[in-house]
Amino acid sequence: MAERRILLVAACALIDADGRILLAQRPEGKSLAGLWEFPGGKVEPGETPEETLVRELEEELGIQTKVACLAPLTFASHTYDDFHLLMPLYVCRRYEGIPRGCEGQAIKWVRVNALRDYPMPPADEPLIPFLQDLL
Repeated sequence: MAERRILLVAACALIDADGRILLAQRPEGKSLAGLWEFPGGKVEPGETPEETLVRELEEELGIQTKVACLAPLTFASHTYDDFHLLMPLYVCRRYEGIPRGCEGQAIKWVRVNALRDYPMPPADEPLIPFLQDLL
């Protein structure tokens, strides 16, 4: 069996006061462009998944949160052609600022029962039932 690298990515279900979840659209030029995903990013060496999300939420959405405001919910484990993705999903309801697409990406607040209306990467789709149970 060929050796496959494992990619650790942290993702966040950002939830607003109305119980909607924020989705971000992958921009043109990136793999899986046009698909909607939960914000987050690659865990850098020496970083915890929670620290990654604090950093990524500020870089991608211009909002501030703290590690203590991130609650682990579930995780995705998905094999792509050239790597295996391991992606913990956290829930965040407490943050400062108004989310915006700082990297040119479209964002949208979506009700949990409408998440399946948005095409998502294969690793993100199995996370939806956990959010439906939560909300």
